[in-house]
Amino acid sequence: MKAVILAGGYGKRLRPLTDDKPKPLIEIAGKPILEWQILWLKSFGITSFIILAGYKKEVLVEWVTKNKARLGIECLFSMEEEPLGTGGAIHQVKSFLNEDFIAVNGDILTNLDIRELKQVDETAIASISLVPLRSPYGVVQTEGDKIIKFVEKPVLKDYWINAGVYFLKSSIFEYLPEKGDIERITFPTLAEKGLLKGKKFENVYWRSIDSVKDVEEASNEIPQVFNFE
Repeated sequence: MKAVILAGGYGKRLRPLTDDKPKPLIEIAGKPILEWQILWLKSFGITSFIILAGYKKEVLVEWVTKNKARLGIECLFSMEEEPLGTGGAIHQVKSFLNEDFIAVNGDILTNLDIRELKQVDETAIASISLVPLRSPYGVVQTEGDKIIKFVEKPVLKDYWINAGVYFLKSSIFEYLPEKGDIERITFPTLAEKGLLKGKKFENVYWRSIDSVKDVEEASNEIPQVFNFE
């Protein structure tokens, strides 16, 4: 099975870290986000990758070319000359994907088990990983007007968010736009038709790297979560 990594974004909220490199090459605990993702996917037997590059694509190609032998992977690149959106970027590599595949946003770190994500029924064209929403704020618990407890950034288990890891059947290309986002165009269409499934992952590590604070916090967390060598 191949994995597609969506690595074309600008990473504007991470400047100046992205002034000279794309977001997937930002280092977390001594390794780029992209390397952590490759090591995670390799732990499930995936060694063939298609990287969808856009912003600072030359830097990304140079890093992968230099490191792919060390990482033990095969890799193809798809280059955006203009932003195509996540759906358009995947649509562009249709000729390289005639089988089911995994797609991953290039700015997330997780250890979720993709084998569980693949266990969808035959009617589903796509399966989305879901993780509980973590509050960005501390929460105050009360009884009437009495404050009884402070909880720092709790997990809100009644609310689920898209974790940016997808299992997609090859028939997904019938629903992908040539330009636009899979999240805004394809997934709502599939949901309306009953062709989209969600797999909930409760006890996993997941973080989206969207700010310098995320980089700092993830750098402290990752060594405790991953033991890839």
